[in-house]
Amino acid sequence: MTAILIFFFSHWFLSLFFHTFFLHRYASHQMYTTSKFWERVFYFCTWFFQGTSYLVPRAYGSMHRMHHEFSDTEHDPHSPHFFKDVWGMMVHTRKMYNDIYTGRNVPDEKFTTNPPLPVWEALDRFGDSNITRLAWAAVYIAFYVTFAPAWGWYLLLPIHFLVGPVQGAVVNWCGHKYGYKSFDNGDKSRNTSPWGILLLGELFQNNHHKFKDSPNFAKKWFELDPTYPVMKLFNFLGIIKLKTATVKTVKIKAAA
Repeated sequence: MTAILIFFFSHWFLSLFFHTFFLHRYASHQMYTTSKFWERVFYFCTWFFQGTSYLVPRAYGSMHRMHHEFSDTEHDPHSPHFFKDVWGMMVHTRKMYNDIYTGRNVPDEKFTTNPPLPVWEALDRFGDSNITRLAWAAVYIAFYVTFAPAWGWYLLLPIHFLVGPVQGAVVNWCGHKYGYKSFDNGDKSRNTSPWGILLLGELFQNNHHKFKDSPNFAKKWFELDPTYPVMKLFNFLGIIKLKTATVKTVKIKAAA
């Protein structure tokens, strides 16, 4: 049982860390700069720890930039306010992601070139292939066959298979429906604490939509973004260089 729990939580948090640290804060927002060597290291780790649910950075990044541009409007790739349930939102998001990755949907250049998205074609082709995804699934199953003390533990396997989409669905659904607002961003984003801590800062959506380039998603004294201290450590070690954040402004129409 101990081995299964260690494996499950390691997979959950390591996958989530590289999702927020590399896919979200680097590919999408360029909150820090780094050398090509370290970019490739983080790129590889994102594939390695996401495994079956690997998300190609350039497809994820352009779609996420669209999310900020059209937050909670009908053009938002995954606003929960336009779907009956989280499953419908997930299916819609996956289709848009696939269309962007395969070139059936070509986003406006402002979502792909400003700043440029990280690209590693060879790893993307390998990581996105069905054979590679099935190989990862076989690894997860083999681990459970070896260490699971009872069949009930196998119910955790679907989370391993879909860890990236599950995390994304929780963040996008809950982060725009439940919790409190600290800032008026012109959308329906919310902060959901303490779950924001357990999601490594990702559920401080209201803060993030206000300060979209800030590497620290926590803004109040009782909020904690666990990813930010790691980024500060990497910055101190010279692995990355954190950028200065800008603040989102909301235009308010003058009264007639």
